[in-house]
Amino acid sequence: VSVMRYSASSFGFAFDATLDVLSSAIVLWRYSNAAAVHSAHREYIACVILGVIFLLSSLCIVIKAIHDLAKKVLPEVDDFLYSVSILSGILCTALAVIKFMLGKVLTSRALITDGFNSLVGGIMGFSILLSAEVFKHNSSVWYLDGSIGVLIGLTISAYGIKLLIDMIPRVRQTRHYEMFE
Repeated sequence: VSVMRYSASSFGFAFDATLDVLSSAIVLWRYSNAAAVHSAHREYIACVILGVIFLLSSLCIVIKAIHDLAKKVLPEVDDFLYSVSILSGILCTALAVIKFMLGKVLTSRALITDGFNSLVGGIMGFSILLSAEVFKHNSSVWYLDGSIGVLIGLTISAYGIKLLIDMIPRVRQTRHYEMFE
């Protein structure tokens, strides 16, 4: 959709959807071993991996958005884009709420982080709709899509950095715990 619609936000959303699948797979790995269900070490490793993936994806999103802003790429607006934006915004937001609730019940930072990622996907879905609608009515605001892409990329990056700062010391502290489980 991003390539067809020349949209930095939809590129960000597509990239975030891929990230969402990866982060969910990492959370599944965290709970894949019955003996490690209560493993703090696995939890922290999952969070570090998510932090690295967040940084890499934010870098790609920001580079694409800045490229689109520099080239003054105008987003194309059509019914397909509206449909995808609304559907993805609603589904990703609902998925985020479920992951947040499960993460709180299971006291899993990895699952809560996965929920944050889904929430970002929901916000991106709605931001595509917002920037397309604004562009449709006022073409002089062509830069809104790219600007939102930069903002979302920087937000993901900040969360990834915070995650790494919090979790790397914990991985080091618990690296010998796995031997006893």
